[in-house]
Amino acid sequence: MSDSQDSSYISNHIRKRIELAGARYHANDNISAYINPGELDLLQQEVQEKLKEVLKSLVIDTERDHNTNDTAKRVAKMFIKEVFAGRYQAMPETTEFPNVEKLSELIIVGPIQVRSACSHHLCPIMGKVWVGIMPNEQSNLIGLSKYARLISWVMERPQIQEEAITQIADLLVKKMNPDGLAVVMEADHFCMQWRGVKDMGSKMVNSVMRGSFLKDSDLRKEFLSLMNGNRRN
Repeated sequence: MSDSQDSSYISNHIRKRIELAGARYHANDNISAYINPGELDLLQQEVQEKLKEVLKSLVIDTERDHNTNDTAKRVAKMFIKEVFAGRYQAMPETTEFPNVEKLSELIIVGPIQVRSACSHHLCPIMGKVWVGIMPNEQSNLIGLSKYARLISWVMERPQIQEEAITQIADLLVKKMNPDGLAVVMEADHFCMQWRGVKDMGSKMVNSVMRGSFLKDSDLRKEFLSLMNGNRRN
């Protein structure tokens, strides 16, 4: 029997629930709705057991090497509870407030520090995000710290930057219903710096513009000008 059919693995039970629901479980998807209480610890244990086999295949004597004796345990915990927690934990609670004062001026939040891992090589991605919001009378407002929490929740999954920034924009539009939204991300990719071409100077910068930021070039220029001034400071 292959690992993918072994009923003793909790991952197969979770996978079956997702597939029965017709849902997707790509690396950067959140699957918390399909994980029952107590199963996350079982999943971590399963990952730990399989990581031990990976280390064995790398010809590392984890039984006698004091440095790697608990590596599988540490890495499994890191994957499930920390760097990929955005896959397995529900979205953090955020309270939205009505725009009582009918604010309609540009709001800029950032830079917000972000950390993720490239879904191609599981190498670190380290960067910053800036968010521009143009609210209207019907918009919801959220607290400053909630931007960081929501963005971290999206980034704490295996990602590629081009998809991550779109997920962030979609989430904030859904939460706030603004007239316009702008998101800019600038990040270092260790899959370029640590391996491959080993180019230490390259960064990726990309943006998503929605609503009035897409239609109004003056608003877009104002946001980018203020953001770039903040970036230099």
